[in-house]
Amino acid sequence: MTTKCQTLIAICIGMVLFVVAAPLMAEDQDPRMTPLVRAVQRVKASVVNIHTEKTTYPDETLFAGDKPRKVSGMGSGIIIDPRGYLVTNHHVINGVDLDSLQVTLHDGSIYHAEIVSFDSKHDLAILKINASDNLVVMPLGTSCDLMLGESVMALGNPYGYKHTVTAGIVSSLSRDVEVNEHQTYENLIQTDTSINPGNSGGPLVNMRGEVVGINVAIRAGAQRIGFAIQAIPIDDARVIIRKLLSIEKLDHHSHGLISRDHKTGTQKEMIVELSRGPALKAGLQTGDVIVAVNNQPVLDAADFERLLLGHSVEESFKVVVRRNSEEQEIDLNLAESSARPEGFDHNVVFQSPAVDDDPIWMTLGLRLIPTTVSSDRYRGGMKVLDVRKNSTASQNGIRAGDILVGLHKWETISYDNVSYVLEHPQLQNFSPLRFFILRGQEAKYGSLQISPANMGTNVSARTTTPAGIR
Repeated sequence: MTTKCQTLIAICIGMVLFVVAAPLMAEDQDPRMTPLVRAVQRVKASVVNIHTEKTTYPDETLFAGDKPRKVSGMGSGIIIDPRGYLVTNHHVINGVDLDSLQVTLHDGSIYHAEIVSFDSKHDLAILKINASDNLVVMPLGTSCDLMLGESVMALGNPYGYKHTVTAGIVSSLSRDVEVNEHQTYENLIQTDTSINPGNSGGPLVNMRGEVVGINVAIRAGAQRIGFAIQAIPIDDARVIIRKLLSIEKLDHHSHGLISRDHKTGTQKEMIVELSRGPALKAGLQTGDVIVAVNNQPVLDAADFERLLLGHSVEESFKVVVRRNSEEQEIDLNLAESSARPEGFDHNVVFQSPAVDDDPIWMTLGLRLIPTTVSSDRYRGGMKVLDVRKNSTASQNGIRAGDILVGLHKWETISYDNVSYVLEHPQLQNFSPLRFFILRGQEAKYGSLQISPANMGTNVSARTTTPAGIR
């Protein structure tokens, strides 16, 4: 074959390849498929919208004549587990009517949500929905290598406009913001991304489509500085999420590991610092890097708690660890635990659903948890999580968010204290039962009518005598 013919054939082949490849190149280089668009497509199914209602009352010292009204609320959340666990801001769900808590997924499906746990100081909460299918988990990034000027975007539910996307840049890092005397944020990400009420609890996402922060929509004018666009760094948030997903507190199970997270721009690792109990028995050692549990990747301690959560102690977990640069599989079995874990944070609250056979719920109409108070007069109290509709508590003005500090002449800092009062043989002589609450910084009081049918209900086998109100 002559050189001329070979040249013509090569030209023809090249033209054919160009014609075939041109559409592919055009598709790959479509100017509309920007990094922002690709990032949105990666994360949009992992963002939820949250709708709430809260019963509000006029601010007055005496409760008689209070006329409640319903106020709608909104927020956003991030799917962190395919079984329906979500993270949002605590202020999104604080004091809301629990039966009003609804979550809308990206596909439009709506579910009732339960509050699993929350940390008021760090403004984070875990919710759970029972979705019909496994949910898409938000890809996890890191906030340790965020750069000034880096492009980011926020997804959420601003002003109720569902599944809204806004974009901007990282304006500053490590901002401390004092919102008011009750709420201070530390080490926040400042961004010029447009964030409004309803964005709270939603993700701040980088151009890889990874969550790098949890947005905090701080109302303009409610703080003592001029800007209001902030996000909690995801690395800080994951430390709190680990506590909020603790299997020791939620399942009363123990794995025996104390660990630390190691995160860089290219690495996310959970490193074992101390092994004891079940972990020691399984052979886990200090310095081991936890790679996976039951074939599910582990990027940090929050992942580890999440993957063990909701399982039986009879189950065995296949834990892959990296030790001396080699991977090996270890069988881990959990143990029953009723002990308070080391480093217990009093800000972290774990909830259990109200049940119809709970005497405090049935007698008073209150769902309570122990909490601390900022008053020198009281040693503590019981925070009101929910108030049963048409109950004596509801009719006499007690509302979610109040702190019950006393009944009759006794303090109420534990379930035992409330049990003692409701089991008291002279309870009928206390009716109406005097109560004392804290609402913000203000002390209030009122009276509860106790139904004779509910008097003498066996609240608990424990009847620790409470101290008198001081």
